[in-house]
Amino acid sequence: MKLYDVKLSTDCYKVRLMLSLLGLDYEPVPVDVMAGEHESEKFLTLNPFGKLPVLVDGDVTLRDCHAALVFLALKHKHSEGNWMPTDPIGAGEVMQWLSVAANEMQHGLNEAWLLEAFNIGTDPEGAQERAKAVLDIMEQHLQARDWLALGQLGRLTVGDVACYPYIAVAPDGKIDLSPYTAIQAWMKRVEALPGFVPMLPNQE
Repeated sequence: MKLYDVKLSTDCYKVRLMLSLLGLDYEPVPVDVMAGEHESEKFLTLNPFGKLPVLVDGDVTLRDCHAALVFLALKHKHSEGNWMPTDPIGAGEVMQWLSVAANEMQHGLNEAWLLEAFNIGTDPEGAQERAKAVLDIMEQHLQARDWLALGQLGRLTVGDVACYPYIAVAPDGKIDLSPYTAIQAWMKRVEALPGFVPMLPNQE
């Protein structure tokens, strides 16, 4: 199994984290986006959109981080539980959080981080407002549950893995997490999981 990867990418980190939580061996393939490798003819055969990550497992090539999470969860069972349920209600609940990660978190928390860390983006006030809006909702949701989806108390799923990276980089996006005590407790639960790895070594 190969993961085409960029270290400073929350989307790539999601897949690295999932692979580590599942205890799976894989070959990391760093892609130099500054040199334009993601636009090379060779890479575009893997992902014609020119984006990362890309997960290759035998004859299977997946070019989306959430597709990779679902694939890994369904293919590899784990002692922590059912990462991706297949019943209609459970799958729908988890997909809701994958959608939140891809939309509200991507365009709020992640944009705020990209603006502060790399000066990428043009709407810092909007990013901060969108980040606060999703954090407020997530904080309320986690007040009475341990995990984001599946039942009254929740169970660990790929929804948690998909959302965690954006919260982890929030302080570097000048987003204060101190008011969000339920989110902080949830983060500690994620970080205590066997196989947890931070996005970068200096974040340990």
